[in-house]
Amino acid sequence: LFMLIDPFKRKISYVRVSVTDRCDFRCTYCMSEDMEFLPKKDVLSLEELDRLCNTFIDLGVKKLRITGGEPLVRKNIMQLFSNLGKKLGQGLEELTLTTNGSQLDRYAKDLFDNGVRRINVSLDSLEKNKFKKITRIGDLDKVINGIMVAKKAGLKIKINAVALKGINDNEILNLVNWCGENKFSLTFIEVMPMGEIGEKRSDQYMPLTEVKSLIQTKYSLTEDSLRTGGPARYVHCHETDQKIGFITPHTHNFCELCNRVRITCTGEMYMCLGQQDKADLKTPLRKSENDQLLKDVIYEAISRKPKGHDFVIERKEKEQFVPRHMNVTGG
Repeated sequence: LFMLIDPFKRKISYVRVSVTDRCDFRCTYCMSEDMEFLPKKDVLSLEELDRLCNTFIDLGVKKLRITGGEPLVRKNIMQLFSNLGKKLGQGLEELTLTTNGSQLDRYAKDLFDNGVRRINVSLDSLEKNKFKKITRIGDLDKVINGIMVAKKAGLKIKINAVALKGINDNEILNLVNWCGENKFSLTFIEVMPMGEIGEKRSDQYMPLTEVKSLIQTKYSLTEDSLRTGGPARYVHCHETDQKIGFITPHTHNFCELCNRVRITCTGEMYMCLGQQDKADLKTPLRKSENDQLLKDVIYEAISRKPKGHDFVIERKEKEQFVPRHMNVTGG
């Protein structure tokens, strides 16, 4: 079996696939209010996404995460989950997704029926008005209801919260408590310097060392040796008996174990979230019915996967950010 192995001997076993750049929220740290979305013809069809995912499974990829935008606003998206779900136990070990939770009340049961067992839900506030302010158009009640429907359907839930200074920093303890009560995992994320959003990121930036200190005013934490190959470092929270993760692109570079690549909804593969280098997979997909051409392009691209990213939240001359919005690359 061919494996995808990068120049640093890391096996690429995890692919994050964005199925749409569209979203039903406009979170302030992710996009601008009047985002222009891509024309349909530029976005891979569900058939093309299916073929692409299957090619990666052939190449030894064990885990697929479906992202967006908001993946569940993509028309007929369950068809893709249904097709990929059939691959579980046949090369694929895990099929999962990241969602804003707005459509979970509709789709949670279908997701579970198609083999999804764990989902990540992005949720930065448990206060209605603040949630509205962060997402610009989201409805907190609908999201919380969707999360509870998903829990009832048997899905394990991880909450991802971006730490935003002066916005949700007074809710950190509340989030820990709420996740503890509901047996949800919780991960805090530092704001990422991605895309022009009309606000200065350094104003929103809160280092997770501060978040951790805040949690420790009320809870006792011990380091947890869990390493998922992902960017999070974990602690165990004793009072709630749950893991809390911290993703710190600025204060701690987490690249040495990186086992993943990301595909945008237009079929561009980014070997690293924080670098501009990419490979076009749409052209070989549309050029040939045979997957060999596609595989050749993937192999060649993996051979250029960099050692790591170099995010910097502030540079003196000008704020340096990766010029893509998160909704394009997929969270």
